[in-house]
Amino acid sequence: MSIDFTVRLIGAMVAAITLGLFGRELAQLANDDNASLYIVTLTFVGILAGLVLTPYFTTRPIRHVRQSLVTMPPERLIAIVIGIFLGLIAALLVAFPLSLLPTPFQQVAPFAAAVILCYLSVTVMTLRQNDLGGIIRSLQPRLQMGSGRTTPLADSMMAILLDTSVIIDGRITDISKTGFIRAEFLVPNFVLQELQHVADSPDMIRRNRGRRGLEVLSILQNESPVPVRITDMDVDNVREVDAKLIALARKLRCPIMTNDYNLNRVAELQGVTILNINDLANAIKAVFLPGEEMVVKVIQEGKEYNQGVGYLEDGTMVVIEDGKEKLNQTVPVTVTKVLQTSAGRMVFARL
Repeated sequence: MSIDFTVRLIGAMVAAITLGLFGRELAQLANDDNASLYIVTLTFVGILAGLVLTPYFTTRPIRHVRQSLVTMPPERLIAIVIGIFLGLIAALLVAFPLSLLPTPFQQVAPFAAAVILCYLSVTVMTLRQNDLGGIIRSLQPRLQMGSGRTTPLADSMMAILLDTSVIIDGRITDISKTGFIRAEFLVPNFVLQELQHVADSPDMIRRNRGRRGLEVLSILQNESPVPVRITDMDVDNVREVDAKLIALARKLRCPIMTNDYNLNRVAELQGVTILNINDLANAIKAVFLPGEEMVVKVIQEGKEYNQGVGYLEDGTMVVIEDGKEKLNQTVPVTVTKVLQTSAGRMVFARL
C-alpha cells in the first residue's frame, strides 16, 4: 500500500467524521427530525472530499518541498538558512519593546515582526548569495606558491564546468571513478534547467536523453569521488546556454568539459580551455601499426567492393579488404593502414 493511498484513506476518515458531526449539529439547528439524512449525506461528501483533496494538503506539498531542496543550489540553501537565523535574532531584539504595546498588539506584533524580519532577511541574503558564496570560498585554504598568491593555474584546476552534452553522454561517471580527475565538477543552474527542459520534451528520444542526463547527475552526486556542486552563478545579458558557459568559464578561469564539437570550436577561439571526452576516448584507444595482427568479427559489408567491416572492443572501425565473404565470421587480419579522422581512428586490414 502506497503512502499516497494511506494518506487518502486517513483524510477520508477524518473528513467523514468531521462532516458527519457537522451534519448532526446542522440537523439540530434546523429542528429537523430526519437527522440521519444530514449525517449520511455529509459523511459521504467527506469521504469523497478526503479521497480527492487530501494529497493536495499533505503528500504533494511535502514532495514539492523535497524536490525543491534536492535541486536547490547550495549557495541558495545556505543563504536561506542564514537569512532565517538573522531574522530570528532581529525579531528577538524587537520582541521586548513590542510586548509593551497595549492589548491586542502586544500579542500579535512580536509574531508579525518575526515573520516580516525573517522574510526580509531571506530576501536580502538570496539576492546577494553569490557574494556570500565568494566570501565562504575565500575563507577556505587556497593553494599558495612562493609569494603566497594563488596562481591562475591553481584557480583553473579548482573547478571544471560541465556541459549538458557531457552529462547526457554518461561517460563522465566512469571517468570520475578512475581518480584521474581531482578538480570539482561545477554544474550551473542554467545547465540543470536545460536538462529539465529536455527531459520534459514531447519528443520521446529527447525526453529519454534528458532523463538519462538527470540520472547521470544524480549518480555523480551520490557515487562519484569527485565533488559535484550545483551553482546559480549566471552571466547577465547572455541568453544561450553555450554562450553562458563560455562567459562563465572566462570569468572563473576554469575549463569546460564537453563533447559538443561546436562548443569546442567556439570556446577555443575565445581562449577557453576545453576538455573533450571524445578526444580523451580517441587518445586512449589501442595503437596499431601496419603489419600487426588481430582477430575481428566481420559484421557488415563495407562501402567499397568486397569490403567487410568489423569493430574492436573500444569501438574502433576495422575495414577488411575482401572481407565480404567472411560476413558474420571471426577471422584473423593484418593491419595495412591506420587513419585518424575527426570521428575517430579507422583501421584498414586484409585477411
